[in-house]
Amino acid sequence: MIMSIPIPSRQLFIDGKWAEPVLKKRISIINPATEEIIGDIPAATAEDVELAVAAARKALSRNKGAEWSKAPGAVRAKYLRAIAAKIIERKEVLAKYEALDCGKPLDESAWDMDDVAGVLSIMLTLPKVWMQSKRHHFLFRWTHSKAMFLRNLLELNYPLLMATWKVAPALAAGCAAILKPSELASVTCLELADICQEVGLPAGVLNILTGYGPEAGAPLATHPHVDKIAFTGSTATGSKIMASAAQLVKPVSLELGGKSPIVIFDDVDLDKAAEWTAFGCFWTNGQICSATSRLIVHESIAAEFLDRLVKWIKNIKISDPLEEGCRLGPVVSGGQYEKVLKFISTAKSEGAKILCGGGRPEHLKKGFFVEPTLISEVTTSMQIWREEVFGPVLCVKTFSSEDEAIELANDTHFGLGAAVISNDLERCERVTQAFQAGIVWVNCSQPCFCQAPWGGNKRSGFGRELGEWGLDNYLSVKQVTQYISDEPWGWYKSPSKL
Repeated sequence: MIMSIPIPSRQLFIDGKWAEPVLKKRISIINPATEEIIGDIPAATAEDVELAVAAARKALSRNKGAEWSKAPGAVRAKYLRAIAAKIIERKEVLAKYEALDCGKPLDESAWDMDDVAGVLSIMLTLPKVWMQSKRHHFLFRWTHSKAMFLRNLLELNYPLLMATWKVAPALAAGCAAILKPSELASVTCLELADICQEVGLPAGVLNILTGYGPEAGAPLATHPHVDKIAFTGSTATGSKIMASAAQLVKPVSLELGGKSPIVIFDDVDLDKAAEWTAFGCFWTNGQICSATSRLIVHESIAAEFLDRLVKWIKNIKISDPLEEGCRLGPVVSGGQYEKVLKFISTAKSEGAKILCGGGRPEHLKKGFFVEPTLISEVTTSMQIWREEVFGPVLCVKTFSSEDEAIELANDTHFGLGAAVISNDLERCERVTQAFQAGIVWVNCSQPCFCQAPWGGNKRSGFGRELGEWGLDNYLSVKQVTQYISDEPWGWYKSPSKL
């Protein structure tokens, strides 16, 4: 039996307190598996942004920064540790909220909660490690200065995890932050606010504004007292944020879209390669920016491999995310559902062939479910090859040589991830070096470790998250030079000797 749970009604979180939106607007929460309204979230506007920015600024300067921004790292670590413990304590409930809110299979959501706690725990020690690894001894004395950054984030596929990727290093660095989640998946981010209040995080250090992009996100991105923006989302929105930030010469870090390749050579175990290929594209319901959604397979094994891959795909359990064993849930919204189906229909009209999937699963009459779809006979000019679908759709091309495989893999405006599967590790190393991507997987696809850098090239954005690279986003270096000689500088003639 599928057991649902009620979604708690929350307000905005500003200055350590729950606050009703100034204009008292709300947004309905729709369960993507049933299309039913299961709650609502507050809709912030520019007026609420002003309040949140003021609260964050006040948090930075309170007691001349002694309470947060200039406090010892151990003080901030205490709060991060407490938040991580609460995440694990509430893991079961948080996972269900996320599954209900954005359609992720419950097992995936539970896994995400472990990763949330892991990212927070890594950040407990990084400030000290960063100082030790970056410190150099010159003839002048120098120190590091924390950058007082406020930030804006939108995401829908990993709501709490993506928030933590930015919140954890920002707080570890002594920043104050404003979190703006996607209006399509905000529930667990508001629960994070409840946890912060419970552990006694100083007021204003973390503020959470839910709402629509134009009404809340845009005023936040363009606010003159927001010092930095960190964004996860679409390339189109990232471009707009970058343009807005440029007006004030404001630093940004962007983790954007992708159209990542997975290259399968002819020396592989077909079943292992098929499972990783399916996982690389259909994990998180296909709604993952790093999805290896362009399959590039050697022509000598293509027919047999695709036949095997279809069998793996048809064996994926598609169901309500709360159902035991679910491995593919619905996409996040009705709008995204229609967009994914449009990509599939366009591919067919352009001459591609649907090998499996392509529509709604027959056993699911409601919800935004799309069958995992495999598309062949694709050309490099087709939309399905060039544009990010953000859904469970995989397209295929064949290759005859290593050079051709690399050329096809790099034939994209994006550069987030790439994967190669082969038993020839020397070949894997050559291909890895040739990939134009920020993340490369060898004989797998999608594993992510919170100690390792994450980010892309080209239109997939810039900057790196996680590990010490993620902490760098929220720190600036200050050079301090002190003259220590008792002798005068002596460049100008002294008036006393005239």
